[in-house]
Amino acid sequence: MKQFVTLIFLTFLSLFSNAQHIKSIQLRPLQENNYSSIVPLGTVLELSFDDLEADGKDYKYKIEHMTHDWQKSRLLSSQYVDGFNQNTIINVTNSFNTFQSYSHYKVKIPNTNTVITKSGNYLLSVLDDYDEVVFTRRFVLYENIATAGVAISRSRNAKKLDSQQTVEFTISHPNVRINNPQQELNVVIIQNENWNKTITGLQPTFFQPNLLRYTYTNKTNFEGGNEYLNFDSKILRNKSINTIKITQNGTDIFHHYIYPFEYNPYLEYRYNPDINGQFVIRSLEGSNPDTEADYIMMHFTLNVEAPFLDENVYVYGAFNNFKIEEENKMTYDFKDNAYKATILLKQGFYNYTFATVNKFNEVNTNKVNGSFFQTENEYKVLVYLKPFGSLYDRVIAVGTGFFNPDR
Repeated sequence: MKQFVTLIFLTFLSLFSNAQHIKSIQLRPLQENNYSSIVPLGTVLELSFDDLEADGKDYKYKIEHMTHDWQKSRLLSSQYVDGFNQNTIINVTNSFNTFQSYSHYKVKIPNTNTVITKSGNYLLSVLDDYDEVVFTRRFVLYENIATAGVAISRSRNAKKLDSQQTVEFTISHPNVRINNPQQELNVVIIQNENWNKTITGLQPTFFQPNLLRYTYTNKTNFEGGNEYLNFDSKILRNKSINTIKITQNGTDIFHHYIYPFEYNPYLEYRYNPDINGQFVIRSLEGSNPDTEADYIMMHFTLNVEAPFLDENVYVYGAFNNFKIEEENKMTYDFKDNAYKATILLKQGFYNYTFATVNKFNEVNTNKVNGSFFQTENEYKVLVYLKPFGSLYDRVIAVGTGFFNPDR
């Protein structure tokens, strides 16, 4: 029993250590300004990340086909991959002329060794030398054999009129036979590429020949949230967007202090263009941001007169896959009446917001920054088809809708 507990503890330490030195994970198409890992089957996705230990480790990627609800599917790897579903990442370069040393890893999928042949949900895992999972990322490959039309509107719920948005959509399938939509179809609505914000378990409300309508009053409502906050650290030594102070001690890394955010429970909506929580690695001090962008200790401050009762506060965004982790937890400073956090991040443009977690582990991304029906959000509707007797969930359509009221 003692050995078992020790093994669990060592495994936890290993995973915690990996979380500390693996940074800047991105899984995106090659097109500029495209942050989505929900793409047509055959699209090239590029996985990249940095290892701050810079000691030349060998990492492998592994691809697994999943069901519509992210359980392992019944398919064998040979049924969804032409080649190998697991391979070593060989494209490794070291940082150049940076205060923080790191190794940059990159791999494109599909590649000559791995060609994915079926649509569906996929889990991409990166493994270390001991075949332990270092991190995972989700991606979705879809076929364009049906059409999902998506419309976003202000909520019709009188109690949530000012804070929620409603998603309505149709599925047109003249080229696909669907015998029993209630049993063969599964639909997922996702907000801003954040898998923590989805709605599932929907059934059609109206049936027409080759057309299904999903028009709910409340069941497809999302909190609008607010536009994300942002900062730009593309310049090491000079202040950029929303940076109030820069410091450095000798040859140590730079410290950038972001303008404090003032908590206001009566905050009103103000339009501010954002990239829906995503981030872009960039630097004006080198030609290749993959290896010449440096790491900066970013200082976040949330001014609030007293700490929230029975709630913790976290910095929240795609920079850590919208996760609640110890690394992005804020600490209340009674001297300055503010929550503070320092997070090591690679140079670039970042969106972020603040999330609170109560004693029941419920995450609220709207308490600090508010929730408004006017917020500009992107919604995707993913349509999964699994006919009776089929082994896996195909993704036959993905529809996109934006909420962008007149300004």
